[in-house]
Amino acid sequence: MSRSDRSPLLLAGLLAAAGTAHFTAPRQFDHIVPRSLPGSPRAWTYASGAAELALAAGVALPRTRKAAALATAAFFVGVLPANVKMAVDWRHRPAPQRAAAWGRLPLQLPLVLWARGVARGAERAS
Repeated sequence: MSRSDRSPLLLAGLLAAAGTAHFTAPRQFDHIVPRSLPGSPRAWTYASGAAELALAAGVALPRTRKAAALATAAFFVGVLPANVKMAVDWRHRPAPQRAAAWGRLPLQLPLVLWARGVARGAERAS
């Protein structure tokens, strides 16, 4: 399997794992939901987990890959406020936890670019 064939499946796997984690360990996600969002943090945790699972399925299927990959890029941009909130909230935690929280922020850009690359690859394949 070539790298271009693996990339969408790896992205789908990442999304599926993250989406599953929202349902199996929701408390860790509840705490990073921005307070400005209406409703309960748990509802947002489940909604974002469901979105990740749906995006995973869409990216995994060649027929829906381009649209799902573009939606995934937008999703990664959309969850940036939660990652910023986490970094701010964790500013007084031990150094390894602070580093992990702040380290998530610059990872958003490669994730967005990865999803866009998967979309471009799907476009070339069709």
